[in-house]
Amino acid sequence: MIIEGNIIKIAGPVIIADGMRGTQMYEMVRVGNSKLIGEIIELEGDTATIQVYEETAGLKPGEKIESTGGPLSVELGPGIMGSIFDGIQRPLEVIKAKTGSFIERGVDVPSINKEKKWTFRPKANVGDIVKGGDVIGEVQETSAVLQKIMIPPNIEGKITNIVSNGEYTAEEDIAEVETDDGIKKIQMLQKWPVRKGRPYKEKLDPDVPLISGQRTQDTFFPVAKGGSAAIPGPFGSGKTVTQQQLAKWADADIIVYVGCGERGNEMTEVLLDFPELEDPKTGNPLMDRTVLIANTSNMPVAAREACVYTGITIAEYFRDQGYDVALMADSTSRWAEAMREISGRLEEMPGEEGYPAYLASRLAQFYERAGRVTTIGSEDKFSSVSIVGAVSPPGGDLSEPVTQNTLRICKVFWALDASLADKRHFPSINWLQSYSLYVDSVENWWAENTESDWRATRDEAMVLLQKESELQEIVQLVGPDALPDSEQITLETTRMIREDFLQQNAYDDVDTYCSPSKQYQMLKTIVLFQKEAVTALESGVESKDIIAIPIKEEIGRMKYVHENDFPTKVKEIQEGIVKQLGDLN
Repeated sequence: MIIEGNIIKIAGPVIIADGMRGTQMYEMVRVGNSKLIGEIIELEGDTATIQVYEETAGLKPGEKIESTGGPLSVELGPGIMGSIFDGIQRPLEVIKAKTGSFIERGVDVPSINKEKKWTFRPKANVGDIVKGGDVIGEVQETSAVLQKIMIPPNIEGKITNIVSNGEYTAEEDIAEVETDDGIKKIQMLQKWPVRKGRPYKEKLDPDVPLISGQRTQDTFFPVAKGGSAAIPGPFGSGKTVTQQQLAKWADADIIVYVGCGERGNEMTEVLLDFPELEDPKTGNPLMDRTVLIANTSNMPVAAREACVYTGITIAEYFRDQGYDVALMADSTSRWAEAMREISGRLEEMPGEEGYPAYLASRLAQFYERAGRVTTIGSEDKFSSVSIVGAVSPPGGDLSEPVTQNTLRICKVFWALDASLADKRHFPSINWLQSYSLYVDSVENWWAENTESDWRATRDEAMVLLQKESELQEIVQLVGPDALPDSEQITLETTRMIREDFLQQNAYDDVDTYCSPSKQYQMLKTIVLFQKEAVTALESGVESKDIIAIPIKEEIGRMKYVHENDFPTKVKEIQEGIVKQLGDLN
């Protein structure tokens, strides 16, 4: 039943309407003569408070409000992959074709193409007993993604009819299931409310790392599949390039990139670059397995609040198909600012720095939808949604509320440092401020896929880096020559860790990706230099002679050795370290 009310007050994106008795919280409504999209966020008696996802200029009190009968939902099915949506899943390319480069208010276009026919291959038969999550067919959506057509989560019964191989639109009936409530018709298209997480059987331990090929993240501060990570950093410190590297190289089948309230020129760069990027796994465009959600800072503020929910719901849909999904949110600070603005319009009691008191719980609701799970359905599928959220603290102040509340939720913290970026050290992740709580969880995986001493090697390198920080204060006072020989060796080793291991060139064909085995062997080689150098010192060799050995040049060039040649080369370097330092005795 459609309920009609009237606008009685307008405060930016927040509308107050009366005559709304019978509507529900988070129900979608159409606002005013232009039919703007809105969502009910507060109900009191027959008065509803509505946040509008479009520009409200020109609305007048007295204009009609119409309910739609359902919550803000996304359409899930063939046609999602490779698309560019706004914050409420309207395809921007379709809108551009319809209205031009500027989005007209009230424009109503389908989220996915309802007229395009897809080649459907059935995987179930008449008489099969099915339940929510079971795969009944497949559609090759792009060269990289085989979309699995599933029974919706709330349906269980016996298949009484299923179409044969052929071409069908997303809205055509492809199967019929006899349930206790009668015959249910199944289409390739599903709808799901964005604020409600999709169901799963069981959440699994995060003991498999999300390998990204980036040495700093993988070796020192790993994130697990199904985990959550935060990348806080000031302007120009490399958040966007870091997320693009993760999107390109992360060990994930599907990428969902949410541009949440960033500047238009920055989002433009993403929209122009991603279609040009080549997927290293397939050689095809990276967009074949990517969904982009673009909501820039000059777009309506309420849609910015919705876009992260749109992104995570799409990610969960592909997770349910058995895929590992990585979601990049850039940035959650802009999302929090949108909440702050709407909260101010609602005249709610402000919390720290004006953010609403529920900031922490909203951030938690978003990040808690990450996880590695056993999916619903008759056949267990193990899949994951990993979330990497950029945080843009004003002035790089990591003590501000969004960063601090994010730290309480995320188990990985990659702190980008403007001073490192100024020195052209990329990725500019500060190794003393960053941390990962997944190191213990993924230790067994690394031991099985590299060597059993991976953890000891990593920890030793971290101890050396922390020791260097202490020594730098002395060096600035008295200079490096005043240090004991052993500490001069430590400084030389940590310089190699910083420059030869932590620094990584995203634009070099070889160095842009580093396999786990190569990462381990590179770090082991540098730690071997430290051990052999200390042994040489103890036998009477001077530190200046140790620092001058020729093999150091080979250590510095390790990162540029191709993966196929690396095992032979690294063995030569390790043998060269032992020989050249041994010859000094």
